[in-house]
Amino acid sequence: MSSGFDFDQEINREGTHSVKYDGRQNMFGKSDVIPVWVADMDFAAPPAVTRALTERAAHPIYGYTLFPDSLYDSLISWMQRRHGWVIQRDWIILCPGVVPSINAAVMAFTQPGESVIIQPPVYFPFFSAVTQTGRKLIQNPLHLENGRYTIDFDHLEHCAKEAKLLLLCSPHNPVGRVWQPAELERLLDIAAKHDVIVFSDEIHADLIYPGNQHHTLAAFPGHAAKIITAIAPSKTFNIPGLNLSALIIPDQSIRNAVTQVFNTMHISASNPFSIAAFEAAYREGEAWLEALLIYLRDTRDCVETFLAEHLPEIKIIKAEGTYLLWLDCRAWNRTDAQLKHFFVHEAGVGMSPGILFGTEGSGFMRLNIGAPRKTVLSVMQNIKRAWHSKKN
Repeated sequence: MSSGFDFDQEINREGTHSVKYDGRQNMFGKSDVIPVWVADMDFAAPPAVTRALTERAAHPIYGYTLFPDSLYDSLISWMQRRHGWVIQRDWIILCPGVVPSINAAVMAFTQPGESVIIQPPVYFPFFSAVTQTGRKLIQNPLHLENGRYTIDFDHLEHCAKEAKLLLLCSPHNPVGRVWQPAELERLLDIAAKHDVIVFSDEIHADLIYPGNQHHTLAAFPGHAAKIITAIAPSKTFNIPGLNLSALIIPDQSIRNAVTQVFNTMHISASNPFSIAAFEAAYREGEAWLEALLIYLRDTRDCVETFLAEHLPEIKIIKAEGTYLLWLDCRAWNRTDAQLKHFFVHEAGVGMSPGILFGTEGSGFMRLNIGAPRKTVLSVMQNIKRAWHSKKN
């Protein structure tokens, strides 16, 4: 590629204990499907990350490790440079992943039986973080109209009257929305009015398509006190297996409450390789990311064109961010079980069924386009062949 990064390179991941590839049998009941489900990409990580890991591996002792000043500095610089948010070091809690952090927030700020709001269709650990800890799940479903999802604010206001915590997905997985300032400001006003803490999962914040802009919730003036922001280099730079993320919490009392939960469970994220990759990605990965965003945009547009020409019954929800596409297959009038069977056993494609993201996902499928374009187009061709052979 002209950028110097080859996103068309096909890398064999089988036999690396990859969830996405080596987990196909367990997930789909067969291993000969093109895996476009779990949210990691099939692209080599930025060269700076591989170099940092190699250099760290060259030292033969892998003991308990401190978080260096330079790691914090790389994150602070990234957030200011990419998102215009000036943060302080003592706001940062480093932790082993966003999902554990969601669970920690639920445990820190609610008691069993108290209410937590989620906005389905949404990333499925949002559900389990609430239900598995004995909290009450309140659903504020997103509203789909004219191919675009929006927040039902009147209903959100009603939900907020009894809730202690709101789990926000921004940008939203799986529907690909990048929330606009007016939307976020209204959400913040409702949260402030009803004294609701907001956990803002912004793990996809760097994966924004040209023409859209991510707005960090806690950066809005006057609102940071009740917000927990979760970010990570894992989706951005394709290093999710290294399990290091960060919570940014300006309010000390909220920060202390989350820290207490982590301390109770003796959770540590101080892996020497995670630290090396985290810092290298934020310090040297920007050019790689810029090239990736163009590649993903072009792939997204290819999928949209292909579906319009060959499978017009499938309506694509235009992704404003993330490398996940939300496909509306309801025009086929198939049950969710029938949809999954068709894609897996007739098309040979392993996507995430929309029903995993809540009942509002029924009739939808989530497609991961973080792969060489040849792979994604093979997925499209497989679906086309299987569907047209079924019709004929």
